[in-house]
Amino acid sequence: MPLTPRTTSRSNTTARTRRVRRGIPLATGSSLALVGGVLLWSPAGAADASPTAARAAFTAVAAGDIAEQCTASSSSCKHPRTAALVKQINPAFVLTMGDNQYDDARLKDFQKYYDTSWGAFKSRTRPVAGNHETYDPAGALAGYKSYFGSVAYPDGKSYYSYDRDNWHFIALDSNSFDDDAQIDWLEDDLAATTKKCVAAYWHHPLFSSGEHGNDPVSRPVWKLLYDHKAELVLNGHDHHYERFAPQNPDGKADANGIVELLGGMGGANPYKIEEVQPNSQKRITNTFGVVKLNFTDTGFSWNLVATDGSTKDTSPSYSCR
Repeated sequence: MPLTPRTTSRSNTTARTRRVRRGIPLATGSSLALVGGVLLWSPAGAADASPTAARAAFTAVAAGDIAEQCTASSSSCKHPRTAALVKQINPAFVLTMGDNQYDDARLKDFQKYYDTSWGAFKSRTRPVAGNHETYDPAGALAGYKSYFGSVAYPDGKSYYSYDRDNWHFIALDSNSFDDDAQIDWLEDDLAATTKKCVAAYWHHPLFSSGEHGNDPVSRPVWKLLYDHKAELVLNGHDHHYERFAPQNPDGKADANGIVELLGGMGGANPYKIEEVQPNSQKRITNTFGVVKLNFTDTGFSWNLVATDGSTKDTSPSYSCR
């Protein structure tokens, strides 16, 4: 099923009913089964149910902080190796969490470096911009916009949303979270969706144990997502992998909160873990790879896959409701 872009209008938001949904781990006894080549989920106590009652799955791949100024001709260049993982996994689509191209994200650099590796998946990539995309001498996001075109600007804005099966995905530009227009758009977009499950992604994480640490610029967005019962947030910026237990925008553990995944290991130089944050469940640095996201109509989980092909971490399984 193709990705379906969404547009929203503020004029009809008052007539919409807020969805009642929470992101929580699957109950003990829940299972995943491969039926006819499709991954199916069975709720606890329903392992013997007919396969037609289960929910079909799709896979996406995510990473941020990707293309250093190097190519596969250099043995130390990592983004061709993470791109090889994407090719092997062959996901439905690819999420990038910013800093796609270093250092100044000029168009000629995208063409010389990013395009030689992750460019192979350009048609199914749904990117967001990082801070390095703003450093372009031609203007903030100029090279990024020229390279990705309407894929990154489907409605003429650097933020957008789209649907896949029972999921609503929201791609945001954290370089301009102080822009009331983007916040208003997000509020309208969340009110408009009828999808059961919601994931959002952008560059700067509200919570991080890495060198950049927590970035409060993302708190208003987190609050909106939390109030609308979103399940999952994905970020980059700090060059390591980290997953958090469900929490609220104030960093308090909350079984009905949002799960944050930080995936800044797409190819850029790794960062140190500096100060472990509350609710951080797993932190890995000095590892390059991608996150393989497993979505069903009722939930999600993921695996961190390293460039040597090994699985370095497996998340809990979560359900949407």
